[in-house]
Amino acid sequence: MINDETQEIPQLSHLTREWLGAIGEDPDREGLQRTPHRVAKAWNALTSGYRQTLADVVGEGVFAAEGSEMVIVKDIEFYSMCEHHMLPFYGRAHIAYIPSGKILGLSKFARIVDLYSRRLQVQERITTQVADAVQELLQPQGVAVMMEGVHLCMAMRGVEKQNSSTTTSAMRGTFRRDARTRAEFMSAVQGTLRGR
Repeated sequence: MINDETQEIPQLSHLTREWLGAIGEDPDREGLQRTPHRVAKAWNALTSGYRQTLADVVGEGVFAAEGSEMVIVKDIEFYSMCEHHMLPFYGRAHIAYIPSGKILGLSKFARIVDLYSRRLQVQERITTQVADAVQELLQPQGVAVMMEGVHLCMAMRGVEKQNSSTTTSAMRGTFRRDARTRAEFMSAVQGTLRGR
């Protein structure tokens, strides 16, 4: 299994060389000679989510615990590649849950976000996948996920709106049913949202 940035996906090196020629570059010029190798290694890391499972990234990170107070993990950085243009989008994820007998090691939230963002993606799908993963692992009273991203497919090309951002959310259980619980989560993450 290739899942580390020191390795590469061999076909990508060859394809990158062809791509360079197709856009009018000389893949043999000094500055580009190692580029196919570097691109193959980078894409190996950027798509590592395809070669991992939820069980791989969580491991032994689920613990039995008492308590039913809201847990919020904020400002988890994410980086992904838009499946429509293969350009980057990036931002922050905020995850909350209300335990029901089980808790998750805090670092595992970042690993779950990486699992789904390190694929060709859309932000809406990552948000849903993260919420569903936490729900599956913990069966909590509720889960809330909010993600805010900047999409270079909007900033660099097309409409070229560099200051736009996209916010997505997914609510499960009590966060969906109870407006007060949802409002508590939204209030806790509001100050971290871009531009505030």
